Amino acid sequence: MIVDTTEFRKGLRIIQDGEPFTIVEFQHVKPGKGGAFVRTRLKSLITGYVLDKTFRSGDKAEVPDVEEKQMQFLYKDGTQYHFMDEATYDQIFIEEENLGDAKNYLKESMVITVVFYKGKTIGVDIQNFVNLKIAQTEPGIKGDTAQNATKPAILETGYTVQVPLFIEEGDMIKVDTRTGQYIERVK
Repeated sequence: MIVDTTEFRKGLRIIQDGEPFTIVEFQHVKPGKGGAFVRTRLKSLITGYVLDKTFRSGDKAEVPDVEEKQMQFLYKDGTQYHFMDEATYDQIFIEEENLGDAKNYLKESMVITVVFYKGKTIGVDIQNFVNLKIAQTEPGIKGDTAQNATKPAILETGYTVQVPLFIEEGDMIKVDTRTGQYIERVK
């Protein structure tokens, strides 16, 4: 499939120099003189390399043939994360370095989208918000009420996030997986 620069949007995957990239940022620019162009920031789906590229208005780009499968996270073994295809029950593992920040939010039985390109795993897509339990945090000190005061808390996945002082061990919280920030306490 071929797309025109007018169809560029954040998250669109395109082929650049024979490699699949995703558009992280884009900006349509129409200068007073000359033709319009599109400034983009692309991130390689294979290596994670970030590339700034300018396309002339009307340029075309190829969309890579990627396959997405819903898979359930089973367990972690060293640096390998094991997943199971929910449809076929086939199991695969993904190295920790290929998971990116998603590894901070994975808990057993969680279903995520695994992305394949030419039969090879190139990454995972996790939902924007996940609910995780606080495994460890210091108690909030009474009287320590500076505005927006926070403290570190270790989640059940081992990831550390800053939370408000009223959050206690055992609380469930919502975390934004795009920024790694606390959103709210979940009842």
